[in-house]
Amino acid sequence: QDLTGGAGAHVVLDFVAEQGAEMDGWNMTAPAGSYFVIGYGGTLHIPTLDIISTERNIIGNIVGTYNELAELMALAQGGQVTLHTKTYPLAAAPDALADLDAGRVRGRAILVP
Repeated sequence: QDLTGGAGAHVVLDFVAEQGAEMDGWNMTAPAGSYFVIGYGGTLHIPTLDIISTERNIIGNIVGTYNELAELMALAQGGQVTLHTKTYPLAAAPDALADLDAGRVRGRAILVP
């Protein structure tokens, strides 16, 4: 919750969901908020009591078809996928969205607080 000043976010969109980001996303989600998992590869270990007592939602979203995801996972396991990123300061979130919309970002845009 360092990224949200301890308040938590009502909606968290996790386009990474691996290497610790999946738990960061869950921890940033405010009570009664929704954590949308779009990325793949990691594992969530959350006691069910934590889900119920805070009334947080976990929602999975697949981008593309299931077959495309399976093909991508096979390519990633074979080392045939290269991750490209472009970072933006948190205050430049509107610029990042505009760049994504205009196709100026190759890969992922990452907001850094």
